[in-house]
Amino acid sequence: MIFVVGIGPGSPEHMTQRALDALGEADVVVGYSYYIELLGEVLRGKEVLSTGMTREVERCEKAVELALSGKKVAVVSTGDPGVYGMAGLVIELLGKMDPEGAVELEIVPGVSAVGSAASILGAPLMTDFAVISLSDLLTPWELIEKRLKAAAEGDFIVALYNPRSKKRVTHLARACEILSAHRPPHTPVGIVKNALREGQEVILATLSAVPFEKVDMMSVVIIGNSTTKNLGGRMVTPRGYGID
Repeated sequence: MIFVVGIGPGSPEHMTQRALDALGEADVVVGYSYYIELLGEVLRGKEVLSTGMTREVERCEKAVELALSGKKVAVVSTGDPGVYGMAGLVIELLGKMDPEGAVELEIVPGVSAVGSAASILGAPLMTDFAVISLSDLLTPWELIEKRLKAAAEGDFIVALYNPRSKKRVTHLARACEILSAHRPPHTPVGIVKNALREGQEVILATLSAVPFEKVDMMSVVIIGNSTTKNLGGRMVTPRGYGID
């Protein structure tokens, strides 16, 4: 049995009851070391296997091996495991390592990072939006730019994951440049770092004045569309109820 568990921001109060129950049922919990640290007391008494960044395949392979041996295994993923999380990788590995389908699988959804950030900013995602990762580790930058241009032309609200790192210092600026070709300089932008976690930071800016140096890999950047407003320090995209 494998549970792929979305732990949301990582604290128990923002996890679903099913996520907590699945972790309780598991014999072994597998995850990225930082995510394991976030869970803290939730995993007291549990056998835990953790690995560092970029070792996702290794730890998910181990999870499948343990499940094939008869153990109940929980693979943890921050946010929702089906949104840039571990669900897809686990399913791919099961297809390779368990073609007969002997291992039962349950994907437990969680609060996504974009949902967490939006709740802190106000209500910026009230109409159609696109979520785009600026990490070109697994996706070519040319394809990321193509997606950014399509979202800009379609007037989508755009949420950016993995917006800036020590090695990728120009990607966010380029993304804003692409979006600026289709929306005005005063378009509201919200930046949330460590959403619903210790060290949370919130910055409200505009598309022409994004403080790039304050953004990192723990940040989600939400860029409004042509109707998004800043009302009393909150971002909101009107749904169209016509209350003006």
